[in-house]
This record gives sequence, C-alpha cells and structure tokens, in this order.
Amino acid sequence: MEPSFAIDQLPWPEIRRTIDRDPRLVLPVGALEQHGPHLPVGSNIVIARHVARAVAAGTGILRAPTLSYGVTVGGGPYAGRAGLRRKTLHRVVNELVQMWEDDGIEHFAIITAHRFEPHLEALLMTATGPSSRSVYDLYQIDVSDILDSDPELEHAGELETSLMLHLAPGLVRRDEVRDFLPEGGALRRYTRRRVPKPPSDSQGIIGSPSLATAEKGRAVFTRYVEKICAALAAGPVD
Repeated sequence: MEPSFAIDQLPWPEIRRTIDRDPRLVLPVGALEQHGPHLPVGSNIVIARHVARAVAAGTGILRAPTLSYGVTVGGGPYAGRAGLRRKTLHRVVNELVQMWEDDGIEHFAIITAHRFEPHLEALLMTATGPSSRSVYDLYQIDVSDILDSDPELEHAGELETSLMLHLAPGLVRRDEVRDFLPEGGALRRYTRRRVPKPPSDSQGIIGSPSLATAEKGRAVFTRYVEKICAALAAGPVD
C-alpha cells in the first residue's frame, strides 16, 4: 500500500512524525467557475487536487485538503459558480497557515489552477509569520510545445479540456464540445483577466477544446508535476 501524504487521511501522530522529518505542506487551491457546457464548474479544483497529490507523493511532503473556493466574479447565466472576495480568500488562507505554523510547518507550497489576477494576488500576498511560501500558478508553466493552440489565450479550451480528459474523462461531455474564438482585443482582454466576464455568446469557452486529447493532457500534467517537484527540491523561494 502506497503511503498517503493527505493530512485529512492520517492520524495526528503520523502527521507529527512527518512534519518532524519534512516541515513543508502542499496546499491546493481551486475555484468554482464556468468552463463551458462540456466541463464541470469544478475543473480548476480537479486539476489543482490531482497535481498536488502527485507533487506530495513525489516529494514526500504533506498535502492539505483542496480549498475549493477562489476569487471569482458572479453574475451572468452561469449557474453554480461561486467564490470569495480577494480579501476573504486572503484571510482564509492566512488563518489556515497560522494554525499549521503552530504545528511546525515552515514552508507552504500553494498550487492553484485559477489564473484570475485578484485570486493570484490574494495568494501571493499571504502574510505568514516564521514560515515561507511559494505560489505555483499552473498556467504559468510553459506547455506551448505540447498544444496546437496558444495556452495563454484560452479558457476551457484545448489546455483545460486535455487535462480533464486525462484526469477525469468521465466528467467531460464530449458531445457538448464547441470552439469559440473572439477576435483580437476582446480575446486578449478576457484571457489576460483584464475583463473578468467571458463574452456573452461564449458559453464560458475561449479557445479550441475540439483540439484536446487525453495524451496532451497527460503530457501537460507530467510537465506541471515535474516542474513543481524540481522547484521544491531546489529549496523555498519566497
């Protein structure tokens, strides 16, 4: 039986021994937001959780349960999405970190699969006491050589759909896949998160999910895990 590094699945004495051996903790943070009619609103949660699980297993670092709510924007036709304000997420993460610091955690590796700027700012500005922290925005890891479209200009497109086909194919509704590519400035404003709401006729899709494959998703996932494991092996960077 493979060892578990998930703190919610371990008794406290084993957690204590693991912290004494390696005082680091992986914290995955997702979000609930629209990902078109073909992907679940929890896609960012699924991706962050699977990457964190593989990183913890690869490094022997403890892993916290996934924080499912990130900073998102409400309104519009997209049922089910829900999130926190930036200051709320900042406070939630701070309070969790402070309690784990009391247990002896010295470094936090925060992994997120949601690139909305206020969300990332809340995580990057987390104020800790004696501990350090690193924030790994998965979508900042270059995977352009794996995909046929530009991963910087998509949402629920080839990149995320490929990842979900690899990680949770049963949650992908292939018969609902459709491409949506707005032109020029509208595309860049949304995907760069300067405009938080997707174009009204996009159904929450930007990009070409029709190009997605499980093989591409596997290669992207492997790249993510290898890059974060290598960064953690090199030591904390605040």
